[in-house]
Amino acid sequence: GILEKIRLCLIKKLLPDLEDRRKYHEEFVSSSSFHGVHNIFHTRSKARRALWLLIVTGCITIVIWQICSRFIYYFSWPTTTTLVVQYVENVEFPAVTFCNLNRFQAHAVSNLKVIFLIWNIVSAIIQKFATENKYSQELNDFLLGNQNFSIKDFTRKNGFYLNSSTLLECDFFGKPCYPQDFEQVFTEYGNCFTFNHNDLSARRVSLSGRGLHLLFDVQQDKFTDEPTLGYTDAGITFVIHSPQELPRFDGLGLLTPVGMHAQVAIRQLKSIIQEYPWGECKPDIKLQYHKIYSTNGCLLECKARYIQDWCGCLPFILPGNGTECDLLKFYKCVYPAVYDIEIKGLCTVGTHNSTCPAPCEETDYPTTVTYSNFGGENAIKYFSTKLKKSPEYIRQNLVRIEIKYHDLSYKTTQQQKALSISELLADVGGQLGLFCGASMITIIELLEYIFTNFCWMCIFLLLKAPDMPQWNNPSRNQPTHKEKKRGIQEC
Repeated sequence: GILEKIRLCLIKKLLPDLEDRRKYHEEFVSSSSFHGVHNIFHTRSKARRALWLLIVTGCITIVIWQICSRFIYYFSWPTTTTLVVQYVENVEFPAVTFCNLNRFQAHAVSNLKVIFLIWNIVSAIIQKFATENKYSQELNDFLLGNQNFSIKDFTRKNGFYLNSSTLLECDFFGKPCYPQDFEQVFTEYGNCFTFNHNDLSARRVSLSGRGLHLLFDVQQDKFTDEPTLGYTDAGITFVIHSPQELPRFDGLGLLTPVGMHAQVAIRQLKSIIQEYPWGECKPDIKLQYHKIYSTNGCLLECKARYIQDWCGCLPFILPGNGTECDLLKFYKCVYPAVYDIEIKGLCTVGTHNSTCPAPCEETDYPTTVTYSNFGGENAIKYFSTKLKKSPEYIRQNLVRIEIKYHDLSYKTTQQQKALSISELLADVGGQLGLFCGASMITIIELLEYIFTNFCWMCIFLLLKAPDMPQWNNPSRNQPTHKEKKRGIQEC
C-alpha cells in the first residue's frame, strides 16, 4: 500500500502528462536565449528549417572547436616576458669578491705541487677537477707523513692576503676604504675577499659614473703558480654578485691581468619567474644556511647533506655546522662522493622537479668591461718612487680596477601568465556570444532543461519497471515448462 501511494504521488506531482511535457518543450524553444533554435522548430518551410538546422549545427561546431582550442592553449601554461626599466635616485651597490690568481706563497712549503693538488681536490666540491693518476703516489706519501695537516689553515695563512701592502688604494664613492672592509671567503681560488658582504649594511650610490676604485699589488715574487697544473695567469679575478649570495666564479668571473686598468660598468637586472606549471620555480623552497634562495646556494647545501651522510664530516668549503673533514677524508671519501653525486645526478639544477629549481626572484649584474695599460710614463715613475719599486715591478704586479654603475636604473624582467582564468572565461564567453548569442544564463537554461528531462525519464522508468515481464523469475500463477509438459501428457 505504501509503494502504491508513492507511485500515485509521483504520477500526479512529478511526472506531468504528455500534453504538459509538449508545452514545456515548446515554451523552452520559444523563450530560450540560444539564438536560432526557435527558427528550427517554428518555421513551416522545410527548406528554411533545414537551412537553420545547418546554421545552428555549424555555429555549435565552431564554438566547440574554438573553446577546446582555448582550453588546450591554457593548459599548455603559456607565458610572456616583459622588460621594465625603472630609474631611481639611488641604487644598492653589489658585493664584489676579489681573488689573486696566484693562490699560495712560494716559500710556504717545499713541495708546492702537492699543495696545489690538495687544493684542487678540495675545490673540486665546487668546480669539477680530475686528479691525474701520476700524482697519486705523491699525494699518498704526503698524506701519510702529514696526518695533522689542515689545508684550511694552510690556505688561510699562506694564501693570498689583503693588507696595506697588497691593497694599495681603495676608494668607495669618494671615501677611503680599508682591508678591514673586506670579508675573507674560500672559493676555488683559495683565499678571496668580498667587499660589501652580507654582514654589513648594504651600501647605496646616488650618482652614476662613481663607485669602487681599487689598486692591487699581486706580489708575484712572493706567490707562485704551477704551470704543469694549468695555472699560467697572473692578475686579479673578481665576480660581482648580490650581497646575500655566495660568489660563483665558474663562468662568471672577470679577469684583470697585471699591468692593466679595468673599467667595469654594471647594470642591475632583476628577474621574476613564474611558479610551476607556468615557470620552473617553487616559492616554498627555503635554504638553511642562506638568507635568500639561489641555485648555487641550494646546490652547495645539497652536496653538503650527501657528503655529511656518506663521510660523517663536512668540508669547510661547504655551508653547515658538521664536523670538519680532515685531509685524509677529503682524499679517500669526500672527493669520490662528489664524483658519485655528479655521475648519479643526485643534486640537479634547473627544472621544477630537480633538486634545485630556478629561483622565483634573482638579481644579476651584467657588466661591460674595458681595458687599458696601467699608467703612462709619469704614472709609472710616480708609483715607482712611492712604492720604492722598479718600473718593471709596477708593470708586472699592479692591477687597477674601477667598478661603477652605468646609470641609476635597474631592469626588471618579469615572466607573466599569457592567459589567466579571467581571460580564458572572457574568450569562452566571446566565442559563445559571437556564434550562438549564448551567455552564462543560456548555459544554465540548457542545464535546467536537460536535468528536467533526465528526471522525467528516471521517474518514467521507475514507474514502468513493475509492469515489465519478469523473464528470469516466472510468476507462481503461471505454469512452468515442465508443468505444461506434464499436463499435456496427462491430457
